[in-house]
Amino acid sequence: MPTAILTGQPVPGSSIEADLRSLGFDVRTAADAADTETLLAAVPADQRVAVVDTRFVGHQHALRLGLTDPRFPLAAVPGAVTAQPAGRQALTRAMARENSASGGTADGGAPARAKPSVGNAGDADSLADRIVTALDADGSEVHRPELGSLVAAVPADPQARNEARQAVGAVDDEAVRLKSAVKARDGFFTTFCISPYSRYLARWCARRGLTPNQVTTASLVTALIAAGCAATGTRAGYVAAALLLLFSFVLDCTDGQLARYSLQYSTLGAWLDATFDRAKEYAYYAGLALGAARGGDDVWALALGAMVLQTCRHVVDFSFNEANHDATANTSPTAALSGKLDSVGWTVWARRMIVLPIGERWAMIAVLTAATTPRVTLSVLLVGCALAATYTTAGRVLRSLTRRASRTDRAAQALADLADSGPLTGLLVRFLPGKPRPTAPLSAAVGAVVVTLGAWLWGPSWWVVLMAGAYALLSAEAVAHPLKGALDWLVPPLFRAAEYGTVLLLAAKADVNGALPAAFGLVAAVAYHHYDTVYRIRGNAGAPPAWLVRVVGGQEGRTLLVAVLAAVLTAGQFTVALTVLAVAVALVVLAESIHFWVAAHRAGAPSVHDEGEPA
Repeated sequence: MPTAILTGQPVPGSSIEADLRSLGFDVRTAADAADTETLLAAVPADQRVAVVDTRFVGHQHALRLGLTDPRFPLAAVPGAVTAQPAGRQALTRAMARENSASGGTADGGAPARAKPSVGNAGDADSLADRIVTALDADGSEVHRPELGSLVAAVPADPQARNEARQAVGAVDDEAVRLKSAVKARDGFFTTFCISPYSRYLARWCARRGLTPNQVTTASLVTALIAAGCAATGTRAGYVAAALLLLFSFVLDCTDGQLARYSLQYSTLGAWLDATFDRAKEYAYYAGLALGAARGGDDVWALALGAMVLQTCRHVVDFSFNEANHDATANTSPTAALSGKLDSVGWTVWARRMIVLPIGERWAMIAVLTAATTPRVTLSVLLVGCALAATYTTAGRVLRSLTRRASRTDRAAQALADLADSGPLTGLLVRFLPGKPRPTAPLSAAVGAVVVTLGAWLWGPSWWVVLMAGAYALLSAEAVAHPLKGALDWLVPPLFRAAEYGTVLLLAAKADVNGALPAAFGLVAAVAYHHYDTVYRIRGNAGAPPAWLVRVVGGQEGRTLLVAVLAAVLTAGQFTVALTVLAVAVALVVLAESIHFWVAAHRAGAPSVHDEGEPA
């Protein structure tokens, strides 16, 4: 249980102790700074601890935001400061410095000093605020939540206290909490059609002790049932699938809102939410393909194409953001124009809708499923995603070309990790010229065109094996040097398009039942591996271990292997080989990934921020 140390003399009528207990704190009282330091040292180092002024007046949700958010080692609001285990040493040093400076006297007895960076002009001198000042002086990063209309203050006199209490009564704490549970930046459909009521579902879940991970799992199960309904191939099944898919999305919004409402963030939860989103959507594509097959229509190529396109879209987002989020001189005329457009209301929603984020995409899929056929649904989805991908990629290319930015070693390493180069690339790089050349995107693009065009023209043949060999050489040339060029962020999505597209085309050219479903399974397994790499990088956990990349062959090794299998095996044998390869890759990457994320969660890995792209 976390511990809160109340400092100073009790204030008649104050609810601070009850508020802290309702937030789960074990409350102890200290008369002065020396007593506070003693009590602080007695709290086990693996527990959260907070120092709170007894004169604090404010909303309970202000305290919740300042003292219970698991994402930040150190956090503060006026009159209160908290530290998780990772921030305990910094808090202890600051407390010792403050105690030494004040001579251990109670609040108000210390010599006058500059006002702390938290608090209002009319606030009293507070030990908690002086500790924050000491933390700032030490260079420690202290999170200060945006309180908005919420009140958090340490009044200096009875009149100020009365005014603060009146300010507390004038603002509905629960209304602010519900509003802040909704993601600040989201799509049109989610903002206006889901969030107005899903936030109340999130509160209902919170009051019954449900966790975000439980809601996330319920969303996955609902989507899988929806995919099963679509697989029946009946009109009733399609209608049921559409309704269930929409309800799954409501739950998908609810889990994040529940996390923000109750501040239940976790590394494991962020991974589950992101992973299950992809699993739900791609399982639904498979359900549509199975349903169409029952009616005599083979749309597996469309389902696989939709998954390939959607995954490549995501990799464009991930690569661009990783390449530029810490770049210096990170400005461009295109970015400035984008910022101006964001200041005009209707353009904001138009630009969010045109990229077809998850809310709009799932709504479109649901409506088309209920009203049309799987072929129409997947065809429209492909066209919509292609237009969205063209819009976003073109905009990012323009930004990159007009931006005079210096990219960091960290960004170059992230792009190299996203590239997923295997042992074959490592071998080929040794024989390539050592002089750097700014041709990485060109090499990757030419290689992708060569291998996919070969698969389209010749199908399973030794010509494609030759093209895959050329692709492996070009992909090695692309990553032979640090990816710091203006357009080097295009390398990972080009690799994804080359590998996935080759598998799709060779399976389609095999022209045998089962080849495309097997290819769907293989691409799904490999895509999971690539998404998992993204989520590790986002969580500052680094790339998957090198042994895993070697075992699954790297992107160029898998592409060459599939080309060889297609050339040497019969169509039926090729289908079996794809199935075996899909199962093997899935087992290896899933086992390692699950072990990694569960172990990180148990080890107390820092929680992550969840305000990512609404895709």
